[in-house]
Amino acid sequence: MVNYVLAAAARAQATAMLAELEAHIPGATQRLAHSALTELQTWPELTVRLVAEGQASARCSVAGTYDAGPPPQIAVAQSDSSARRDFTALHELGHHLQQNSFDLMAAFERQPDGGLLLEDAACDAFAAEILLPAPLVNSHLAESGPTAPDVVDLWQASGASRMAVCVKAVQRLRAPGHVLLLDTQGQVAFAASHGLRPLRRGSFQGDIPTIAQALAGQGRATGRTRLHYRDGILGQELYVQTAPMNGYLLAILVTDLAPWLTFAPPSRDTGPQASEYICEHCGEEYRSFEAACPTCRVPSCPACGRCGCPSRAAERMCPGCFTLHPPAMFADGADRCLDCF
Repeated sequence: MVNYVLAAAARAQATAMLAELEAHIPGATQRLAHSALTELQTWPELTVRLVAEGQASARCSVAGTYDAGPPPQIAVAQSDSSARRDFTALHELGHHLQQNSFDLMAAFERQPDGGLLLEDAACDAFAAEILLPAPLVNSHLAESGPTAPDVVDLWQASGASRMAVCVKAVQRLRAPGHVLLLDTQGQVAFAASHGLRPLRRGSFQGDIPTIAQALAGQGRATGRTRLHYRDGILGQELYVQTAPMNGYLLAILVTDLAPWLTFAPPSRDTGPQASEYICEHCGEEYRSFEAACPTCRVPSCPACGRCGCPSRAAERMCPGCFTLHPPAMFADGADRCLDCF
């Protein structure tokens, strides 16, 4: 899915999540905004635990996990920041709401990956909506788009987590881009993306131009750069502005319409393009940026989860052509393969 379409779907899903939350637990939104972790620890239907940072899933955009159970459990990584813990708890609550509501799960049916990207993006949007009311956001982020100092100012004025303001900032971008939160070593602590391929939490960006300059100096830099994706792949060239954020580096990157510049024409798209595949097992046509299987050099199919390697246990010998075929080559109840009909 194109990521700007994903962002719009995530905001719509977050709105539906808030409505469902208030319908089932009136007043919960206000109490969660005051102290999400404290509020959730009082809910009898949920078990909420604080865990060491390393126990949190790297697959999520935050340092937390949700286990549907039964009983359902939320794990939140220990952090010096109560705001960060609250954002993580709300993100994981978003997974709980979506995985236990048929109405909310209906949105996943229209997604090519079964809704995995939408579910996680909607969790971020849901958490940000609770923690950052619109009037406060509007007073700090201009219609022309957020600058890095604007986002830092919003964070200081709101008391919300850095992650929450990153999500709000990326929603205000007027062009495809990213809002990144990097640690002092240049690793991505949190990434919110709009219209571009998302970056993984933990990926290293500390050696690319402008980011390296900001980390080596006072945290403030502007320029143009290309971000790292997996296997050394570089994305397209982006305009970038950074600002220090109390021990972290905030970076805003866009393809064009950079609000800190008077003229920022679109950058040439030299970024990675997803390869196309046809699954040999289920016939699904798909695109993928994921790491390929080291044996067959084909990434997993989002429909059936299998790569291009043959599964001997599932293959059948066709009595017509005496060839081993995967199950997809046989119609329901048929003895002969599709080529022999």
